[in-house]
Amino acid sequence: MRQYFPILDWGRGYDRATLSNDLIAALIVTIMLIPQSLAYALLAGLPPEAGIYASIAPILLYAVFGTSRSLAVGPVAVVSLLTASAVGQVAQQGTAGYAVAALTLAFLSGGFLILMGVLRLGFLANFLSHPVIAGFITASGVLIAVSQLKHILGVEAGGHNLPQMLGLVIAHLDQVNLPTLVIGGAATGFLFWARRRLRSTLARLGVPPLLADILTKAGPVAAVVVSTLAVWALDLQARGVRIVGDVPQGLPPLTLPGLSPDLWRALLLPAILISVIGFVESVSVAQTLAAKRRQRIDPDQELIGLGAANLGAALTGGYPVTGGFARSVVNFDAGAETPAAGAFTAIGLAVAAIALTPLVYYLPNATLAATIIVAVLSLVDLSILQKTWRYSRADFTAVAATILLTLGLGVEIGVASGVGISVLLHLYKTSRPHVAEVGLVPGTQHFRNIDRHDVQTDGTLLTLRVDESLYFVNARFLEDLIQKRVTEGCAIRNVVLMFSAVNEVDFSALESLEAINHRLRDMGVGLHLSEVKGPVMDKLRRSHLIDGLNGHVYLSQYDAWHALAHPSQVRAV
Repeated sequence: MRQYFPILDWGRGYDRATLSNDLIAALIVTIMLIPQSLAYALLAGLPPEAGIYASIAPILLYAVFGTSRSLAVGPVAVVSLLTASAVGQVAQQGTAGYAVAALTLAFLSGGFLILMGVLRLGFLANFLSHPVIAGFITASGVLIAVSQLKHILGVEAGGHNLPQMLGLVIAHLDQVNLPTLVIGGAATGFLFWARRRLRSTLARLGVPPLLADILTKAGPVAAVVVSTLAVWALDLQARGVRIVGDVPQGLPPLTLPGLSPDLWRALLLPAILISVIGFVESVSVAQTLAAKRRQRIDPDQELIGLGAANLGAALTGGYPVTGGFARSVVNFDAGAETPAAGAFTAIGLAVAAIALTPLVYYLPNATLAATIIVAVLSLVDLSILQKTWRYSRADFTAVAATILLTLGLGVEIGVASGVGISVLLHLYKTSRPHVAEVGLVPGTQHFRNIDRHDVQTDGTLLTLRVDESLYFVNARFLEDLIQKRVTEGCAIRNVVLMFSAVNEVDFSALESLEAINHRLRDMGVGLHLSEVKGPVMDKLRRSHLIDGLNGHVYLSQYDAWHALAHPSQVRAV
């Protein structure tokens, strides 16, 4: 039961000291999440209360089913942007159908995540390369920041990609609302300063570290309070400043997703993409934080925890959620020791939903936009282009293509392209496996690449070390390589395939090995294997390859050298 309900594991040792640490962490995270949740709902195209609703039940459910002690679940910037993009294709923003579509998207995402968790498919996330994910998140951060300029300027603009967004903003510059621009610009500048300088400023003034940390995290709250009072006191609403307006007061309502088959078909692919991206981001953060405390997480159980959180969001007026990087780091740094910190955060947000929502009536949208911009620009990491360029041109191509496609064509095409590029990159890298010709290091029993080391070789013996598992993508590559190397009239009489790095040989590769064996037999050349791993050998014995092999299988490469090398042909390379 503890495997499926991790709360039964960490809950056994819960004590007063742990409770105290979790409560402090929950206080800090709650202060941070109140304005952030409202802002991310705005980004998703939903009423502001949807952000609060999506941060209550999902956190409670993750505390029961999740395995990370520090992960904070709720609305995040990238998933909010993906939600707006997906739901905007099937419903008009501001309508009841839009909210129902968002609930349905969360429901489908939750169901897909739980299905993956039950089937133990967490490993599938490994097929998304980190450079591609980094490129997508960077491009999404730029798109999110640019999409909020309309709220900072107080103009009507939209668009689904960077050229459209910038074009529409520029076209409406003559309609900029000056009070809105002042509020948005001041809030953005203050939040940047608070993030970078407030903690050190408070430390110089002698403020205790814990209080300084709380005040720093409360920077967005300060911006909300000041800008709301300014709009109320100066009646800026009458001068065109757009405000949040009425926010329903009370706990999240019980809701149901849409049941229309057409709606499900339209949202199924976006739900899968959101689930995969959210899971990759979430599990990366969870593993990083768990490693710092020598803890571990179970990726398959994380799928169930995140799936339950999304189902909870769908049934309580929310939209898709996942583990957020910023809030999780804050939760970790604040001293959270168990998922109970998240449960206390949910309680704090529930209190805010009951008691504080009337206070945000005059909250300007420009302040929420400033909160989003400051939060998402930390996701932008253009240095990934320089790093991948220096390390791997293939990875650089994948990152650059993902960034350009996301910026130029929109997030849905960008994330789909990122998934496709990740798979193609894997196939490309494994389709041309590294195969090295090796020779004997003098005075040892070790064999190394003849192009990198001073070794001994035999003109009649060709030894190739295959540094990749063999499967249908790269099987013909090995065939062609041996065919080119063993040509008519050459002195080679034996070929040894060194399988020390081969972990798998699929049926296509088996057929290629059999074809190599037949060709070499016709040429009067022996084919031998060495250092074959046990599981690989077990599979080969179930085929006709070993019985029909035009040679032998050697336990070690040195045994093959000792049996096949001719002293008169050995030379130094």
